[in-house]
Amino acid sequence: MSTEPETTENTGPGSTGPGSTGPGSTGPGAADGEGGGPATEPAAEGATGEEAAAENGTGEGAAEEPGTGEAADVTDGAGAEGADGAGDGGSAAAQLTEAQAELAAQKRERERIERRKAERAEPIAAGTKLSGKAADLLAAVRAVEGGAKPPASAFPDPEPAPRRPAPEPVRPARPVVAEPTAPPAPAPDTVDAVRRVLADGGAPENLASQAAAALGEGAGELLREDPWQLLRVTGVRPEQADGFARALLGPECAPDDERRGRAVTVWLLEQAALAGHTALELPALTAALGRQAVPDADAAVQSALAEGDVLAFQDALEEPGAAPAKPAEDEGEDAEESRPVRVLVGLERYALAEESLADALARIVNSLAKEVSPEWEPQGLSGSAAELVRAVAGHGLVLHTGGEAARAEPAALLTAARAQGLRAVAACHTPDGRDRFTALLPDDADGAGADGAGAEGAVVTLSGLLTGAEGPGRDAEGAFALDLLVLTDAPLLDVETAATVAESLPDGARLVLSGDPAVLWSAGPGRVFADLLAARVCPQVASRTPDPGPLGELVSGIGVGELNQVEAPGKEIVIVPVRDAGEAVHRTVQLVADSVPRAFGFAPGETVVITPGHGGAAGTRALNAALKERLNPGPGRFGGFDPGDLVVHSPAPGRSVPGRVVDADAEGLHLTCADGPVVVAKERVERSVRHGWALTAHQAVGGRWPAAVVVLPGDAAQSLSRPWVYTAFGRAERHLSVVHGVDQALPRAVAEVPAKPRTTRLPLLLRTQVPPAG
Repeated sequence: MSTEPETTENTGPGSTGPGSTGPGSTGPGAADGEGGGPATEPAAEGATGEEAAAENGTGEGAAEEPGTGEAADVTDGAGAEGADGAGDGGSAAAQLTEAQAELAAQKRERERIERRKAERAEPIAAGTKLSGKAADLLAAVRAVEGGAKPPASAFPDPEPAPRRPAPEPVRPARPVVAEPTAPPAPAPDTVDAVRRVLADGGAPENLASQAAAALGEGAGELLREDPWQLLRVTGVRPEQADGFARALLGPECAPDDERRGRAVTVWLLEQAALAGHTALELPALTAALGRQAVPDADAAVQSALAEGDVLAFQDALEEPGAAPAKPAEDEGEDAEESRPVRVLVGLERYALAEESLADALARIVNSLAKEVSPEWEPQGLSGSAAELVRAVAGHGLVLHTGGEAARAEPAALLTAARAQGLRAVAACHTPDGRDRFTALLPDDADGAGADGAGAEGAVVTLSGLLTGAEGPGRDAEGAFALDLLVLTDAPLLDVETAATVAESLPDGARLVLSGDPAVLWSAGPGRVFADLLAARVCPQVASRTPDPGPLGELVSGIGVGELNQVEAPGKEIVIVPVRDAGEAVHRTVQLVADSVPRAFGFAPGETVVITPGHGGAAGTRALNAALKERLNPGPGRFGGFDPGDLVVHSPAPGRSVPGRVVDADAEGLHLTCADGPVVVAKERVERSVRHGWALTAHQAVGGRWPAAVVVLPGDAAQSLSRPWVYTAFGRAERHLSVVHGVDQALPRAVAEVPAKPRTTRLPLLLRTQVPPAG
């Protein structure tokens, strides 16, 4: 990444370092007599201080003249005199003992150093030994050292740099992101070693493979030395790691153990990332450590920082309503220190991803040529669509907000860009979103891109674009071969995916992030789209195209905090009251299997069931079991699945792809998904495949179904929020049934429970790099 800190390799005493030509070399250029400098090797063992200074070019005798570094002087002294000894004076030199020769060489070296000191003390005028700017600079240095005013010719006013519309930024090579696959299995010896340690500590031995994969080679020894490293295994909690540590360490196990404090600190930050935070404020982190019985929370954080397990940041904050601070000249530092700051602590991967995203977005904003081509004038467009085209014409980054009907506006933008011959592509979060967006594009030649392919290839899934399975591919530098990328479902972007996308765009390309800001945020950490809207560093185009019909009216009201009574003459919205979770499951199965197909003609697979969570008496597990028994009964001979079962495949955290079971064999479970056939390895089935008649709202976001049944059992009241209700109700295209068992908790959630806040650094990082949009 562009913000990854530079690593300085310490080659150690006597090491030649990268680029050396062999033992004793002084780096590139030393053999040609060019300047030595600090990168050269230390002097040979046994040399005096003056000799070492002379050899490295860093002592009193170091040359000041450009292009005549100390390596050249060493050649002129020791090397030249050694050459003389090989000629006429060779016989005399041969008569000297080795000690006498060494003393003579040291004497000559000291004389040379003294001679150089004397030369340095003398005044040097411009033009002496040197010429041009080098001589002027040397004379200026001597004048300043003597207290005089330097010559005016030494530091002339710089000529104004030529104006360039798109300065070339310096960026590292962009990595090509591959589809997440099963990590390589740990070595059997490592797994066996971990299993023995787990057995000694009384922990379940079936954790051996996960622990070995998480901790890597030497995991067994690491666990024995630091039992709390077991917290790096997904699903292990601090109290379980404490019991494991007590069994292994015995009396040495204590709550104030430094190892425990570090491990719990990292565990808490990982839990925060699961909740969407890219970092935690220091007071929140120390309070959480206190709740985990860490006696000295501050010491635990400092220990984790010292070991490099976490990173800390101090972000200056502006007081609400106050103008940006402008400290006085005579007390600038004091005024700067008086500004309020917040101290954040986070895991390195998310901190660097957020900084990398800010850098990449700043490059996109600043690298676009300012001249707007008249071809960008929106022909035949009006309203929000024309406004979007004009905004994209003059800016590298544009945000577009709106509901489902507003997708027609970025579709019009994509059509106009491809008609001009630009390499323009739209990327959607799900295959269903890709298909719906493609349906908005024309199939005639007016929609053709540079390849003349019409709408074909113009719309891809985001995962397919990143892996290269879809879209234009990448150029020689690893950047997308694109002039314009329209990214829909932008609220679903987590910070790591967003950083990868932004870093992959070439200079001069435009990026449009489009989506509905009222839906649930990303499953991964960050709130990229909301942070960009709050930072106001680029144009924002709000669609004025409302979603039609009773469902559109209902969902639009929820977005502003109102649960309205909506007329639904065509039974577009039906409320089904229930008393308990058992009745909720029964009525849901009845709706999916009988009522909705009979009233609307939809097959059971065209109706999605959405519920707040996986567990509970009316969670996805219970609902899927009941729906499978009714719609596709079977023994579950393929790890709980049968051919014909609707499933959800999660190839990566936060990504869910609906599919259907086809078969199973030695290779794994065979599925058919919107992207084509998929084979899930046997060992990954339990973790990445679930039955898919009933989903959570996070699994359903980004998709739409002809009908949706939203189940709200009584125990779900505490988990409801306005974004959740908005997302769940908005998955239906033509019919919505609400299995209602939460009484007044539903309107209260819509009116009073906004999205849970997430701690991120992106808005502040953007404001420091990109000026606010006018």
